[in-house]
Order: sequence, then C-alpha cells, then structure tokens
Amino acid sequence: MGDSLMTVIAIFLAVILMFLFPMVAVSERVDDISQLAVDTAVTDFVDNSRAIGKVTVANYEKLVNALNATGNSYVIEMERQVLDENVGKKTAWVNKDVKGENKYISIYTSQILDDILDKDKGVHLMKEGDNFSCTVKNDNVTASQTFRSVFYSISSNNTYQVGAQHSGMVTATGN
Repeated sequence: MGDSLMTVIAIFLAVILMFLFPMVAVSERVDDISQLAVDTAVTDFVDNSRAIGKVTVANYEKLVNALNATGNSYVIEMERQVLDENVGKKTAWVNKDVKGENKYISIYTSQILDDILDKDKGVHLMKEGDNFSCTVKNDNVTASQTFRSVFYSISSNNTYQVGAQHSGMVTATGN
C-alpha cells in the first residue's frame, strides 16, 4: 500500500514538472513577446503621428494590425492636448512680465476617431506644441493570467497583462 501511494505521488509530481511548469513558462514568454510588440507598435504610432503632425487612417490601421497580430484584443485610448495660449491682461499684484497661463484643452479618442474615420476628413490634424499620447491595454484574459489565477487565487477583471503608453510633443503642424 505504501509503495502504491508513493508511486501515485511520484507520477503526479512528474506530470506537474514535465507539463504544467513548461506551459506556465511558455505562456509567460508569449506575454513578454506580446508586450514587446505592443510597446514597439505604440511608440511607432505616436512618434510617426507627432513627426507629421496628424493622425491618419493608414497610421491608425497599422497600429491596430500590429496589435491584432499578438492574438489579444486591446483598448486603445488616445489623447491630444491642444495648447491654448491664454494671453490675459496684466494685473498689479502679479509679476508684470506674466501675461497669462498656457492651458491645454484635451481631445480624446472618440473625437480623434470621428475625424480620421470621416470620409471627408480622413485625418486628425495637430499643430506644433500640442501633446499627443496613446495608451493600449489588453482586455482579454491571457493564458498566463489564467495560470496565475489558478496558482495564486487572483481573480480580478480590472487587471491587464499587456499594455503600453507613449506620449510626446508634436513637432510639426499637419496640413
């Protein structure tokens, strides 16, 4: 009886070591590769958009295609902060050289997508000095998240495994 129990335990441990741990390692590696691809795609999208001063349909579709190639689904959030130079009048109690503050007005994903998906426009123009950012997060559950939730009893729907964010100042006014 004792030998049979030890044999069953040994087989169980062998199965875990031979199959389960390699599957966990491979799923973690897949997420690492997806993370690298998403980082690269988001950085290229933002840098190209900043350099030409506009968000085009082709540039956006290139981002979406690169994200879809990872096998995950993503939420893409874009924000453009338009520089609104508020030149107010001088006041006696403030420094005499200050004429006002520079404020930024935000334009979000839905407004940008409305512009680039519009048949007449097809582009979202930006001007030099604006800030442009893009955030991408996966909204599906990856294999490594499933393994982690089994082993560590983590069950939260608000976590993401693969994500990237990049932003910068627009260097050219789009025409």
